[in-house]
Amino acid sequence: MRGRSASFACAAAVTRAGMSALRATAPGGRARWGRTNHAGRAVGLYAGPASAVGAAAGAAAVHPGAGLAVLAAGVCGAYDDVAGDHRRGFRAHLRALRDGEVTSGAVKLFGVSAAALVAGALMKERAADKVLAGVVIAGAAHCANLVDVRPARAAGAVLALGVPGLLREGPGGELAAVALGCAAAVLPDDLRERVMLGDAGAHALGAALGTAVVARNRGAGLLAHAVAVVAAAACGDRVTAWARSL
Repeated sequence: MRGRSASFACAAAVTRAGMSALRATAPGGRARWGRTNHAGRAVGLYAGPASAVGAAAGAAAVHPGAGLAVLAAGVCGAYDDVAGDHRRGFRAHLRALRDGEVTSGAVKLFGVSAAALVAGALMKERAADKVLAGVVIAGAAHCANLVDVRPARAAGAVLALGVPGLLREGPGGELAAVALGCAAAVLPDDLRERVMLGDAGAHALGAALGTAVVARNRGAGLLAHAVAVVAAAACGDRVTAWARSL
């Protein structure tokens, strides 16, 4: 339990410190960090990079492959936050790619997927498990982003889904603690609509949760989780609509 407690505390502390530092300094000017949420309120994007750094650092301390996946998810998500366009869904970005346009969504799709597959290869031994692990990590990152449509939806989902992982000892429990620590750190300001996770934070937290699942499962367990995240991605519009209705 000591390892899980330390992982939780360190991830939460790094995330809170990162948010405070970004809010105080606002690199590039405050306009760069300002966003308008669904209700038309002005919020800051500080929680995204802060939670991505906290989750990546915490995950890397448990397993380098996990840290790589979380960092890549956060970086690709941050790029989409800055350069994103109006298109939504895999099909729209793939159609643009077919026409010769590389959208920020395509960068995110292929970047997160590639890093997840590398992480899966590093975290698992059997060939089939390596592939399934990559699907779980990338799928978890995408699913967290699907529900990030209202305040605290993504952070709340990570908290709800990550708690069972704390019951496991070893890397799986510690990685779950990392995801939970970061989510808990941003939740109060997220609920008060002072900050938003953006793609950077949602993808990083989802990837961290995915690595926790990968660390504590193999074979049939990985397959079940892979099927679940693929099904959620295939029903992305419904998942997003459900999150909005909560």
